[in-house]
Amino acid sequence: MRIGIVNDLPMAVELLRRTIATTAEHHVAWVATNGREAVEACALDLPDLVLMDLTMPEMGGVEATRRIMAATPCPILVVTASIDANVPEVYDAMGFGALDAIEVPTMAPDGGTSVQANQFLLKISNIAKLVKDSPLTRGNGRNARASFAPARRLIAIGASAGGPAAVAAVLSKLPRDLPAAIVLIQHVDAQFVPGLVSWLGQHTALPIRSARDGDRLETGTVFIAATNDHLVFRSTGELTYTSEPRDNLYRPSVDVFFESVARRWRGDVVAVLLTGMGRDGAKGLKLLRDKGYLTIAQDAATSAVYGMPKAAAAIGAAAEILPLDLIAPRLVQACGHTV
Repeated sequence: MRIGIVNDLPMAVELLRRTIATTAEHHVAWVATNGREAVEACALDLPDLVLMDLTMPEMGGVEATRRIMAATPCPILVVTASIDANVPEVYDAMGFGALDAIEVPTMAPDGGTSVQANQFLLKISNIAKLVKDSPLTRGNGRNARASFAPARRLIAIGASAGGPAAVAAVLSKLPRDLPAAIVLIQHVDAQFVPGLVSWLGQHTALPIRSARDGDRLETGTVFIAATNDHLVFRSTGELTYTSEPRDNLYRPSVDVFFESVARRWRGDVVAVLLTGMGRDGAKGLKLLRDKGYLTIAQDAATSAVYGMPKAAAAIGAAAEILPLDLIAPRLVQACGHTV
């Protein structure tokens, strides 16, 4: 892959250069020291991947991500010194279409690759496979617990690039007494899930938490897949995690969860596929539609990255294709709820 580096710290740029140089299949195309330069560089020489820092002079990484994805969309990986110190910015950038986030890798004392560097290179390799599997396509825009009540209705949501902002937009319009449980499968590393739970919690009145092994769904609660394994249902109805299929590029996988819903969930289901790169979720959504459940895909105009919903539309998996602002009202209607 040809990689663009966006970072104003010479030491960070050098660490990224050295780490990339340890591979034969990737090389640095250019370096920008702020967001403005990155936007201009992408317009002149679009790389296969941009490594985007967040805090820079002149223009930060969030605004640069927004402008790049609007004008010259390409895969963007947020690479910053500290994820924990920049949680709001990380999810804002992902809302505009950044695929994932990771911290700047370190080098081993002997000059070789460290564990962090190997994790960084693995993430780049996975993005390379994802890009090959499904070229990037953007839309035209983006822009306290209740008492336990076992759920009889499930809203299953899958999302990837651009997902956090899209999910926040949907959840913000759902009433606190919604008569359904919600399970979200968002493509994000397990280490970022606590931050995602906290960030989404600022946008909705619904209680949100990470899904735990053995959980039973509760009406009016949002459960978020929280490990790098796949979230599924047991035959007895509890949530659990599985490493299979191991060769699935998407972890956690929307398809794996949707297929589990089709096999083992005994209540009503509404399934939603939001913005994202690749094809994950399309086959599972089709399976649910074939079983007679309502299936919804986000439209091209409001998707930050029109990949997963596009794949679903292509195979007739979505009974309805809706702009983002109409998805929440449709979910409320489907649940038989009146405001």
